[in-house]
Amino acid sequence: MSGPLLRASGPDAEFQAFLAEGRFMIQRSASSGRHVFYPRVAEPGTGVQDLEWVPASGDGTIYATTVVRQRPPAPSYNVCLVDLAEGPRMMSRVVGVAPEAVRIGMAVKASIQDLDGQPAVVFTPA
Repeated sequence: MSGPLLRASGPDAEFQAFLAEGRFMIQRSASSGRHVFYPRVAEPGTGVQDLEWVPASGDGTIYATTVVRQRPPAPSYNVCLVDLAEGPRMMSRVVGVAPEAVRIGMAVKASIQDLDGQPAVVFTPA
């Protein structure tokens, strides 16, 4: 079923709504206390469906990084995996520095910025 009357719903839509409000939220299992990301309906490994939304600290550490080089004049940019202080790992970008300056183990801090017309979590060096 599809069409203009069908609206997005579920955990991903909730996550996008939080970003639109300027809030970086992740899910946590009420029973285990384990944080999860990407948004989902059940905790991976247990299947428990008691996930609740909590504010993320925004603190993270670069786990892996690469530079996406584009044909000039389009600028190159960074794509990275960030280990959040709460435990989950997420894909994002580090902004505010040259893409080649991002290093594994670098401490970063999250913010929400518009990327390609959508609010997204990006990181800057801490």
